[in-house]
Amino acid sequence: MAPRVLVSDELSETAVQIFRDRGVEVDFQPQLGKDKEKLAEIIGNYDGLAIRSATKATEKLIAAATNLKVIGRAGIGVDNVDIQAASRRGIIVMNTPFGNSITTAEHAIALMFAVARQLPAADASTQAGKWEKSKFMGVEITGKTLGVIGAGNIGGIVCRKAIGLGMHVLAYDPFLSAERAQEMGVTKVELDDLLAKADFITLHVPMTDKTRGILGKEALAKTKPGVRIINCARGGLVDEAALADAIKSGHVAGAGFDVFEVEPATESPLFGLPNVVCTPHLGAATTEAQENVALQVAEQMSDYLIKGAVSNAINMPSITAEEAPILKPFIRLADVLGAFVGQVTESAIKEIEILYDGSTAEMNTKALTSALLAGLIRNQVSDVNMVSAPIMIKEKGIVLSEVKRDKTGVYDGYIKLTVTTQNQTRSIAGTVFSDGKPRFIQIKGINMDADVGQNMIYISNTDVPGMIGFMGTTLGEGGVNIANFQLGRDQQGGDAIALLYVDAPVKQEVLDKLTANPAIRQAKPLVFNVD
Repeated sequence: MAPRVLVSDELSETAVQIFRDRGVEVDFQPQLGKDKEKLAEIIGNYDGLAIRSATKATEKLIAAATNLKVIGRAGIGVDNVDIQAASRRGIIVMNTPFGNSITTAEHAIALMFAVARQLPAADASTQAGKWEKSKFMGVEITGKTLGVIGAGNIGGIVCRKAIGLGMHVLAYDPFLSAERAQEMGVTKVELDDLLAKADFITLHVPMTDKTRGILGKEALAKTKPGVRIINCARGGLVDEAALADAIKSGHVAGAGFDVFEVEPATESPLFGLPNVVCTPHLGAATTEAQENVALQVAEQMSDYLIKGAVSNAINMPSITAEEAPILKPFIRLADVLGAFVGQVTESAIKEIEILYDGSTAEMNTKALTSALLAGLIRNQVSDVNMVSAPIMIKEKGIVLSEVKRDKTGVYDGYIKLTVTTQNQTRSIAGTVFSDGKPRFIQIKGINMDADVGQNMIYISNTDVPGMIGFMGTTLGEGGVNIANFQLGRDQQGGDAIALLYVDAPVKQEVLDKLTANPAIRQAKPLVFNVD
């Protein structure tokens, strides 16, 4: 059956057709996003939900979305989606961060020009029949210093355009390397240095706990007298009341704002102030940008629902369409390794270490880790998946670490999982052979080569004579047929393990008879989905 997508906001017909062309059944109801009750009533029928800003994907709506696998936001902002609720339900949330980058950057530059030359006020005055040349004295852009807070995608475009205008550019971005700054032709500085030297300041950072109010009263006091401030990023990055006071005092010469602390913005401390230019969140409002993000979200959602490719996800590692088929068997391996340990571990997990050796270290390990964590806790939470698992692990306070290293053994690449509980440490390693099937290659440090069966029994025991016969007899008396088995030990008389492949799940009473033998420390049933 083809996956079904509901489009509850306005998307272009071209975007809707992309879904159809990719084999996705699409229900186009562009006004439905405004009807919360009707949307909640039918959302359970769909695998995907494509939205803009009108639809609010709240926790309540997500709870009703029993079959939903992906939410696609045509645009960069996902303020209208409850990311945490979606993640807990295992729903991927995608946005389109690049479709409106140029448009938003151009709007920031346009506001900078408008504030520098007081264009809106001059236009209104002239059209009112006045001729007030001396009143609207402006400043040049060329030769001025622009401070860019956030030199990522949009901020980087602004930097390039500002350099083309003959401006000196200072960039504050904790993630910007010195080498990258040199390539861009900007000077990497700390925030206080930027505030002290910039003639214009433009913000291009997301809204986080660290960036909220980044230009507050104290920061504004550190700015260069006569500075002009532009915000086309997110409302709340700048304290509007503090900025209004700085404009009234004359310390700040002007501001251009496209975003506000409360939207729709029907009032703001900035409204009505001299040389303040305000627009109603028009950063992405061009024909080209609206079409680009619509097409992009349709392509991304289709690729995920049809091919398993994940791109521009907020809460899930990206998996390209090209790497998806290569990664798939290793995702399966990671899931199996996690599921093995999750089924044999009885006490609470404190630490998890994942080792990627050889070729696996070059893969998309974020995706592999997500799959492994999902397998690890599936025995406790049946509906966990790659999206929700990392959230659950974090909420449990479990310490997670990843180690990558070059090839060290006979295998081109393998994954090793080590889990520490209050009582013990468990480890298991596996790889994928040329047939694409996962294999166990080491358990508890004991080397072996074992397939993954649908129903298995894991036995940990002391290496003493007669154990194989005892296991076979006990299981035979319990009506359990052994299809195959794999054995291993660290040394004669030391630790030994057995993996028994059986035809059906084993009753607890049979397992109890096995563990009644003093040489057997553990006998646990294992169930894997081998499809």
